Amino acid sequence: MRVEKSYHILVVEDDKEIRDGIEIYLRNQGYRVSKAANGREGLEAVQREEFHLAILDIMMPVMDGVTMLMKLRAMNYEFPVIMLSAKSEEVDKIMGLNMGADDYVTKPFTPLELLARVNSHLRRYSKYLSAVEGEKTDEHVYTIGGLELNEDTVEVTVDGEPVKLTPMEFKIVQLLIKNPGRVFSAEEIYERVWNEKAINTDTIMVHVRNIREKIELDPRNPKYLKVVWGVGYKIEKQ
Repeated sequence: MRVEKSYHILVVEDDKEIRDGIEIYLRNQGYRVSKAANGREGLEAVQREEFHLAILDIMMPVMDGVTMLMKLRAMNYEFPVIMLSAKSEEVDKIMGLNMGADDYVTKPFTPLELLARVNSHLRRYSKYLSAVEGEKTDEHVYTIGGLELNEDTVEVTVDGEPVKLTPMEFKIVQLLIKNPGRVFSAEEIYERVWNEKAINTDTIMVHVRNIREKIELDPRNPKYLKVVWGVGYKIEKQ
């Protein structure tokens, strides 16, 4: 698939061979690519140029990928972030998702697997930016109790207070609030939001936990986003 828009991707990886290999595959797809060897270099690049997606290795010298991700989100950069991790770094993966990563790919990975994730996240991010920039004119607002989601402004509020969600968290809330009371399995949420077959749904559990921390007064006793044990998740009708 050739890229219609020249998206700019940042690859942050301390292994030069992997870093250069990813660059070749992305450039062959028409993407612009910048590279950094550690998180500190990556942050410096982000502050110099505009990026639409970042690929971050977890384990790096000087500054690791999770620390860089935390700093990115703290500075309100909202572009998608895909983490690269070794199989032994399961805890780091979950930590990365908790800090605002959108996805992760486990090493060793095939170029096609990584490209599929990149293409998928950029498609969604493009739609997200279009909505933020006001390209839609019809207002679509969904309200459940004090929880409100506006599709046109890409905003979520709770009792009138704005809630800052990542693009992926927004898509999950959007799916659930448009179908109040309906229970979605983790697999169905993954396939509907990511638009690909669910292979590993651990990310859904982490995203749901993050959403609850943001929209619930008491995340341990949620009012809106509820789990139906052994079945899935729903936003409760009020």
